[in-house]
Amino acid sequence: MTKEWKELTPEERRAERFKRWLSPPGVKFSGKEATDGYKKRVNRFIKTIQLEKPDRVPVILPAGTFPLYYAGLTLKEAMYDNIRLREAYRKFFREFEGDTYASPAMVPPGRTMEIINSVTSRWPGHGLPDNASMQQYVEGEYMKAEEYDVFLDDLSDFCLRYYLPRTLGALAPFAGFSPLPFILGMPNRFLMPAVKPEVRAAYQAIIDYGKEIADWQTPLAEFDREALAAGYPSFFGGQAHAPFDILADTLRGTNGIVMDMYRLPDKLQRAMEKLTPINIDCGLRMADASGKPIVFFALHKGDDTFMSDKQYLKFYWPTFRKVIIGLIEQGCVPMLFAEGRYTRKLEIIKDLPRGKVIWHFDQTDMAKAKEVLGGTACIAGNVPSSLLCTGTPRAVKAYCRKLIEDCGACGGFILTGGASIDKGNPDNLRAMMEAALEYGVY
Repeated sequence: MTKEWKELTPEERRAERFKRWLSPPGVKFSGKEATDGYKKRVNRFIKTIQLEKPDRVPVILPAGTFPLYYAGLTLKEAMYDNIRLREAYRKFFREFEGDTYASPAMVPPGRTMEIINSVTSRWPGHGLPDNASMQQYVEGEYMKAEEYDVFLDDLSDFCLRYYLPRTLGALAPFAGFSPLPFILGMPNRFLMPAVKPEVRAAYQAIIDYGKEIADWQTPLAEFDREALAAGYPSFFGGQAHAPFDILADTLRGTNGIVMDMYRLPDKLQRAMEKLTPINIDCGLRMADASGKPIVFFALHKGDDTFMSDKQYLKFYWPTFRKVIIGLIEQGCVPMLFAEGRYTRKLEIIKDLPRGKVIWHFDQTDMAKAKEVLGGTACIAGNVPSSLLCTGTPRAVKAYCRKLIEDCGACGGFILTGGASIDKGNPDNLRAMMEAALEYGVY
């Protein structure tokens, strides 16, 4: 008799997710070679995650927006032309070998950002020079210190009437809505603001956004299907956040969160506890929808230069760890991208179940990371973006060889960049793959 999902152990749930990753429903591979290649690549990752020895060290090329510039496109051009964007990533896919494929889905459509009037973004031609190569997030105090009580009392109402109007200019009229619970018993009350022209314009912006994003995604999804059919897996299954980072990055800002740690520590703790189950559910829903077990976290404010170990243990790690454990219990594999340096935090973050997460490091001492975490977690990353952009293939290959020697001897290591790149020497990316093929075979 087949067990219900809720009756499965975390190990059984993960086995089910790995099984679906290995045999994705609805994917028609182009032939036996593609089918075998797909399973071999996914198994390579699964063994590495589980701290076993695969056939060789797996490689994720840190392509980022590099395919655009390799194809002669700028970011500005790509953000307004999804066909040329797709062709750029198609060219990169055909000419560079890796264990996954780089997806054009990471490039946001500029037109949708104009429609919705994104307050939190700057991009080429909109707050940044036309030749800028990266979109930029605009940090701000999108929640005031005195609004913690609103946040804690009714988070949905806070999101509707405070957060959305402040971050999406087209939805600014939502700030004038009545509190969301007021619709109980009078559901039409939610619709009454539409008598105002500015509210109707906000609704129209949502409709226009939906049409634009649907058109934008069509050719990109076509490319994703092609890459899968050729036997290359996607590594991205979902995304979640450390509760502290949601407050620090998207609500209070750096200055605000630093003050809160001293002036409002209790409310900060309560807010993070409130965000914990939400982030578990968010990552889980995306993993369920995609069929892939990896849930990605971009970690910002926990690095060695931002807070002390004492602050990390008090404010960052407890709720973050609860999110990680919550996803592990549902069979997911959290991929924890520790931006900046985490060398001082290694002894703290090793407090996780064995073989259940991937720590992707940016500038952390990798030999030390292997020493501390080698028996606990798969580790990845650390090939410097500066080296990939300005170094020589020989230097890149030598760096990768040392990483493999330091971190890959017993398995549990993925070769990839400390961060993704935009412009650089294409032969440097090829050198990464060559290093794995020459030095990473078990």
